[in-house]
Amino acid sequence: MTDTGPAADPAGDGPLSGTIVLDMTRALAGPHAAMMLGDLGARVIKIEGPSGDDSRGWGPPFLGEGEERESTYFMSANRNKESITLDLKDAEDHDVMTALVRRADVLMENFRVGVLDRLGFDVERLHELNPRLVILSITGFGHDGPEADRAGYDQIAQGEAGLMSLTGIDEPTKVGVPIADLLAGMNGAYGTVAALYERERTGRGRVVRTSLIAGIVGIHAFQGTRWTVGGEVPGLSGSHHPSIAPYGLFHTATSPIQLSCGSETLWKRFAPALGLAVDDPRFVTNGDRVAHKEELIEILERTFAREPADHWLEVLTEAGIPSGRVRTIDEVYEWEQAVSQGLKIEVDHATQGRLALPGPVLRLDDNDYAGARRHHEAPPTLGQHNDSVRRWLVEVDATVQ
Repeated sequence: MTDTGPAADPAGDGPLSGTIVLDMTRALAGPHAAMMLGDLGARVIKIEGPSGDDSRGWGPPFLGEGEERESTYFMSANRNKESITLDLKDAEDHDVMTALVRRADVLMENFRVGVLDRLGFDVERLHELNPRLVILSITGFGHDGPEADRAGYDQIAQGEAGLMSLTGIDEPTKVGVPIADLLAGMNGAYGTVAALYERERTGRGRVVRTSLIAGIVGIHAFQGTRWTVGGEVPGLSGSHHPSIAPYGLFHTATSPIQLSCGSETLWKRFAPALGLAVDDPRFVTNGDRVAHKEELIEILERTFAREPADHWLEVLTEAGIPSGRVRTIDEVYEWEQAVSQGLKIEVDHATQGRLALPGPVLRLDDNDYAGARRHHEAPPTLGQHNDSVRRWLVEVDATVQ
């Protein structure tokens, strides 16, 4: 495999240019956090064991065959990174890791509690090597408490942290993406950037900790306060809002649509557009409509079934009612609005050629590109940057001396 050099030039563009991130994470939560920093211009060095990140083997689908086989799952969380393989039980590789820690700004890990300590890189040792190092640690259930040593996986966290009890129609259902992992990664990136900002004031790095269950509980929002404040245990809400009506998914003669009627002003425009009486006593206020939600849904389902989706979306748009389609994933990536926001990018992969990937979610200023970087790099092959990272360490050491 050709070593193509660093995926991010420390002197390149983006608000985190010059920031060096060591990504020791695997699977999804940690890799997603590191990728977010890479999108903002950080140089992210992914440190993998000899067999690589677990998600390199997750599929199908895969691209390529044999030694060049690559997992599309891995590709979803590892753009804008370099890959170096290290066996931290090997003395020479341990020394390479030590040298990287001395030069880094951030180290991210999502091992089970205590694993990094046993590898000789506990928090005290890391800060002894580099007092300015910001450390992000992501676990499944938290770093302390009676269940801290449990292994954390997304679906387990979705169930344990209550999300599945709110999702579905006939039985608890997981969300269609690994939302606990993704939220933990987003929270981790957010905390890391805050710690980097604080370091400019204090000169010292901080340990940032979060977990999969914290990410889920942190988005309970109004469903959480229904219990903590109101004493009501929410249940499965299906495709309709538990506190606003009409707000949800409805079936037309061709395909489902969604709509949101979240205010009395909207209701007064919505009802006439659908041929309903604005002053029907069952539906005058949102409270009335929620109390009679099943009746309202039944009436609307009968109405929407008479015409195709395009007809009703035109009617709702003319009335100023928020509404939309239910797009499949392939339709999303061909949707002109999503493409215009840079939510699909193209990269050149070392073995697979030109690839399209989901893009970053931030745009800065009025730039005509998505994210903070003008040029995105494909997810690395395993150990793709072994040589260039080691050369860089030698060059940095020579410069310092």
